[in-house]
Amino acid sequence: MASSETKSAFQLDLRKDGIGVITIDVPGESMNTLKATFADEVADLMARIERETELKGLVFISGKPSSFVAGADIRMINECETAADAESLARQGQALFDRIESLPIPVIAAIHGPALGGGLELALACHARVVSDSPKTVLGVPEVQLGLLPGSGGTQRLPRLVGVQNALTLMLTGKQLRPKQALKMGLADEIVPQSILLEAAVKLALKGKPKKKKPQLNFVGKVLEGPLSSVLYKKAREQAQKKALGNYPAIDKIIDTVMYGMSKGMQAGLEYEAKQFGELAMSDVSYQLRNIFFATTEMKKETGAEGVQPEKVKKAAVLGGGLMGGGIAHVTINKAKVPVRLKDINQEGIKNALAYHHKLLMPRLQRKIMRMSQFQQELLMLNGTVDYSGFKNADIVVEAVFEDLNLKQQMVADVEEHAAAHTIFATNTSSLPITQIAAKAARPEQVIGLHYFSPVEKMPLAEIITHPGTSAQTIATTVEFAKRQGKTPIVVRDGAGFYVNRILAPYMNEAARLLLAGEPIEVLDKTFVKFGFPVGPVTLLDEVGIDVASKVAPILANELGDRFKAPDAFSKLLDDGRKGRKSNKGFYVYGSKKKGKQVDSSVYALFGITPAAKLDKDVMIERCVLPMLNEAAWCLQEEIIRSPRDGDIGAIFGIGFPPFRGGPFRYMDSLGVQHVVARLQHYAETEGERFTPCQLLLDMAAKGESFYKK
Repeated sequence: MASSETKSAFQLDLRKDGIGVITIDVPGESMNTLKATFADEVADLMARIERETELKGLVFISGKPSSFVAGADIRMINECETAADAESLARQGQALFDRIESLPIPVIAAIHGPALGGGLELALACHARVVSDSPKTVLGVPEVQLGLLPGSGGTQRLPRLVGVQNALTLMLTGKQLRPKQALKMGLADEIVPQSILLEAAVKLALKGKPKKKKPQLNFVGKVLEGPLSSVLYKKAREQAQKKALGNYPAIDKIIDTVMYGMSKGMQAGLEYEAKQFGELAMSDVSYQLRNIFFATTEMKKETGAEGVQPEKVKKAAVLGGGLMGGGIAHVTINKAKVPVRLKDINQEGIKNALAYHHKLLMPRLQRKIMRMSQFQQELLMLNGTVDYSGFKNADIVVEAVFEDLNLKQQMVADVEEHAAAHTIFATNTSSLPITQIAAKAARPEQVIGLHYFSPVEKMPLAEIITHPGTSAQTIATTVEFAKRQGKTPIVVRDGAGFYVNRILAPYMNEAARLLLAGEPIEVLDKTFVKFGFPVGPVTLLDEVGIDVASKVAPILANELGDRFKAPDAFSKLLDDGRKGRKSNKGFYVYGSKKKGKQVDSSVYALFGITPAAKLDKDVMIERCVLPMLNEAAWCLQEEIIRSPRDGDIGAIFGIGFPPFRGGPFRYMDSLGVQHVVARLQHYAETEGERFTPCQLLLDMAAKGESFYKK
């Protein structure tokens, strides 16, 4: 048998019926990705195909059990030194796919599993696409998420196949289509069961080369993509930039490239596409977004405890039927496919959790993502109890009750009494030290923090918090469990605020000081949304809950010192009944029928201030972001986090730190650690000691070091 070094990624088999089947199976990889090193191999293969005069048709299929082609290998771009290098890479892909499309015989893509990015561009170069009806099968061009555009003909072939509007939607959002959606859009030609995928593709190839199809457009679509195409492009740009606010250059370049190709022709469009791809590949935005991709890919392979394999969680239990408990139960069932026994003190709590689970599943049923049988099965996987019956079967118990130390310690004791000897107790506390929660435990090695972010079903991060006595086995099993729930977990050491809330607090406190100094609420929020956060700090405070922030602030100040002291404003807000969105009263107006968000201007009178924008936007950003950066460095210095990489992923996935800036540590590298220290020292002199840089930053600045190797 050939070794993985010599085995070809592309195998051509000639069938007796005259159809050639190319099986793509990249050696040593779980999923197929296209690599530049395949160029010679593919060139030889194409030359062989072109010589086979008896060949009636060709089918591309994957040899992997669960993927077609998941895209091009992103590492190729990192090896490019100039925009011209990256442009050349795009041209190579274009040339190959042009060669496939130009074949005189029918070429069919037989797709099972993900066909993404370069994988979909390969399928687009084929003359037709047959897809399996498996839920694993998805089609999309997610390059925008890496700050890129489809560079192997995707910006030109996709709009010509499905229409400009559909193509732009797919390219600007990175949305992935399921088989029925792809068929409806005209991206797929047939849907068949996986068991007959190859036969269906061969049958289609034997019918001869299909005629080129025009996009399936209604009357409005024909008008928009005809005489009113300029309106279509303008609206697409406005809609995309409404969220991106000019921070992602790939958005404009995608629109420009499609527009150029549709007006100047296919060949001109491909030339333009390759050039734009080269420029984007060298942009700092794409560099940072690719770094996030590499970091999360690395983290998927890690157990959190080196050399220890996780135990598989087969059954789980949840304590608490509130929004957090209900959300945790839902992702455990829907993502991890693990049944949940949920305990609450009364039937009302159980009823709420069941209703929440039903509410989150319902849109999937309505959009036909899941069948009725699956929907009913997942509903039945959640059952409730007001006692600990059934807990002896749980491999892990996730506690999501009120933030009270005595209550949580009692929960530990109860679980140890009623669950199995191996059961892990994972607490979802957001502020209480895990060490204290485990202080009275009989099996402290099985007590760990598993901190989710709200809403659980949407937020991608989970903090796995260890105390000194947590066992490696408990860590590995909890990390694996969080991954199965669809989370990206980072392992952090116990300490007040852990990592995410700890770096968030100084940022929020400083924003509050700016507000109290008279900076208008809407100006503050817009400034930080433009910087790249998903919402501004004042909106975030309303969403999290002013009461929650007021409870956490003193805990952090007591544990970590005066730099965490919050302004004395929370008490006035709470005395006025302002808890934020949950009480329909906070910094913003809730329940209004007016369009858009409106500031509740009565909040200014509460503080005795008259709002007026005085500070420069860059000063506001420095004032709030520098303390967050400094605190991230404090966490690394104190070994709360294991690496700058974990700190960057935690900040991006936990609080929405601007992804295109790479996270706190990569952002400090881009600014220069010496510059960060100089600005912190400036504000320490003008605003107070809370800006004093930590020792790690001072040492790094003195040595001219960075967090990542350059």
